[in-house]
Amino acid sequence: MSRSMSHLSSLFARPRLSGLAASLALPLAALLVVSTPALAQHKAHVHGVVKLDVAVQGATLSVQLEAPLDSLVGFEHRPRTDAQRQAAAAALRQLNDGAALFKPDAAAGCTLTRTEVNGDALQPAAPGSPAPKDGGHADLDASYEFTCTTPAQLAGLEQALFSTFKRISRIEVQVAGARGQARQTLRRPASRVTLAR
Repeated sequence: MSRSMSHLSSLFARPRLSGLAASLALPLAALLVVSTPALAQHKAHVHGVVKLDVAVQGATLSVQLEAPLDSLVGFEHRPRTDAQRQAAAAALRQLNDGAALFKPDAAAGCTLTRTEVNGDALQPAAPGSPAPKDGGHADLDASYEFTCTTPAQLAGLEQALFSTFKRISRIEVQVAGARGQARQTLRRPASRVTLAR
């Protein structure tokens, strides 16, 4: 698990935000104790709905995406057919292009510095290996980290998830920053994530 995924997981305890303000007051080291796998066991899974956790800390903008595989590729198991393998490969290419998926305000001078996509569920099984045990509701997690030269100018970011993945109907967003926290729900064709001010 990446440092940024652990950090974002610690900032956002699902299903509510009530502890977020207290969490922001803690040093960064203390925020890194909660892990994504522990939280993943208790998350709701709804087809067509993805979750974004967006955090700004100093010059760092972090975005964590959690999406049901069905919302990205139309199935929730390892690719079994040529068409599914092609869909999985295309989705992984798109998810690894964080600069195309997320565009912070230009005035903030943000550059993508880290991308991590946990796409194991989209990888075909190795030839000759036993058939994988697919879960009934598989998710994909990805995290993106930007470094901003003028973070005070960062008021939001544009996301391209709706235009990239046609099966996504809603994005549940949680935002945390030095000035507060907020929730947003984006529905097509909305693309802007507004940061807490």
